[in-house]
Amino acid sequence: MAQPVDIVGLLEAGIKAEGLRQKTIAGNVANLGTPGYRRLDVRFEELLAKAMDSSAPVNPDSIEPEIYRPGDTPVKANGNDVSMEAEVGEMVKNSLRHTAYVRLLRKKLSQIELAMGIRG
Repeated sequence: MAQPVDIVGLLEAGIKAEGLRQKTIAGNVANLGTPGYRRLDVRFEELLAKAMDSSAPVNPDSIEPEIYRPGDTPVKANGNDVSMEAEVGEMVKNSLRHTAYVRLLRKKLSQIELAMGIRG
């Protein structure tokens, strides 16, 4: 029998990951001109997918976003690999994911309130 999934917990983990990603993107932009700086990114979606594919129950608290250095972007002459255009693109995608997580969380909480007979 399939284990129940803590949807609210997973959505909260996603919101937390997007918050960390937003800070990471801001750090990349702040270091745009720093010689030798290599951009950072956040790994979350892969960890979430791996946890969801597992046969073990998914504990949202165990899915911690990880900051890592991708190292797959072109490096400029000063050793820096931050691209303002790429970071703005990442910021837009991050913002959209965050909005989706928040909307889904609101919808789920509304369903819970409806099931409990609470009117908001």
